[in-house]
Amino acid sequence: MAPQLDRFPPIRACIFDMDGLLINSEDMVTQSTNTLLAKYGRPPLTSLIRAQMMGITGSTNGDVFHAWAGLPISREEFAHESREEMQRHFRNCTPLPGAEKLLSVLSQARGASGDRIGLALATGSKSDSYELKMSQLETRRLLGFFQPRRRVLGDDPRVHQGRGKPAPDIYLAALQSLNSAVGPGKKAILPSECLVFEDSVVGVEAGRRAGMRVLWVPHPDLAAEYQPVLKEVLAGRTGMVNIGDEDQRVEVDDGWAESILSLEDFDYEKYGISVPSKP
Repeated sequence: MAPQLDRFPPIRACIFDMDGLLINSEDMVTQSTNTLLAKYGRPPLTSLIRAQMMGITGSTNGDVFHAWAGLPISREEFAHESREEMQRHFRNCTPLPGAEKLLSVLSQARGASGDRIGLALATGSKSDSYELKMSQLETRRLLGFFQPRRRVLGDDPRVHQGRGKPAPDIYLAALQSLNSAVGPGKKAILPSECLVFEDSVVGVEAGRRAGMRVLWVPHPDLAAEYQPVLKEVLAGRTGMVNIGDEDQRVEVDDGWAESILSLEDFDYEKYGISVPSKP
């Protein structure tokens, strides 16, 4: 069943994940991990294991990875080596195709009411790795589209510890940051008026649990791995991580989420977003 997008509230805000969506940091995680796996005579990450790790903070220290990897060293030793390896790679992160252009256009776009579209960032990255990933000039330019208070990180005090994605908390905190700047006489932005941009399965679930519409822009490997259960992914019902809160679960194939191949494919008109005319 095709989504009937005209039956939804107009979009007033767009909230973006960062890793694997705006920048190629997920590929850096894979490179770093494969380097260490080779060091200890283990095979590179499979597409399935990689898919299960994407979007989950500290995934290389988790049960799924270590049960598969069978490393001859302790988790603590691997975590130390992994952190050092990733720090070297994170300094070389670059924007993904379409990221800067999309943010540039949205920063000038308006919704159906004529008001500017609000922009916020909601990333599971913690401050130290975030700074490394955004250290290059071309990645740091992306931050210019988000006001500082509208950047919510994985260790932000506005998000309770242990409530990362797929919990909805980080997206609700991002929405709160947008509403804190809503002018006098203006109505607060509702979750249903937000469009979340995500690349990970757990991120899609977080956005859906927050009551927001979601656009899934997965890595090709991830898209291929989850194609058989695409409808469940878009509904946030894969059950990858059990966090309870079953009352936040939504219906499959309800039209609140869809998938596109790249940020370059975003259809502004489809979401009722008016973009400035070219000079």
